[in-house]
Amino acid sequence: MPFPKLNLPPCRLTLRDDKVLDVLRHRFVALTPEEWVRQHVEHLLTEVMHYPKELVQAEGTISVNGLARRCDIVVHRKAEEGLQPVMIVECKAHSVPLSQKVLDQASRYNLSLHVPYLFLTNGMKHLLLRVDEERRQLVQIAEFPTWEELVGQMSF
Repeated sequence: MPFPKLNLPPCRLTLRDDKVLDVLRHRFVALTPEEWVRQHVEHLLTEVMHYPKELVQAEGTISVNGLARRCDIVVHRKAEEGLQPVMIVECKAHSVPLSQKVLDQASRYNLSLHVPYLFLTNGMKHLLLRVDEERRQLVQIAEFPTWEELVGQMSF
């Protein structure tokens, strides 16, 4: 195996040459170290946490200060006005530390999306944060919210 065992639940991936089948994007994508982590996180969210696949988006484009950016994963909930984002996931290769720079990147994305949860991971280490809007701070939490907890969050 060209990539390390991650600190995430194991998953079966469909590989072809140097590509992996992304079940969210319904196509084969280049299997990079970051993609290895993203595929394991997609499995965690949809198969372990039972977040609905149709509400989990990989590589979605957003606008941040007028510039197009891509979020690794955005989890949505259904709302009266359509889909509402509730979690941003930022994946890095296992060799990339979860630094302030990574947190700043996810926080910039959240300027556009206004989600209550951020999840940063390099597959080995994870940082799960809840946005406390009243105190205007990020609070580290230990457990992933269940789907029911996640969709129960009110928009900001």
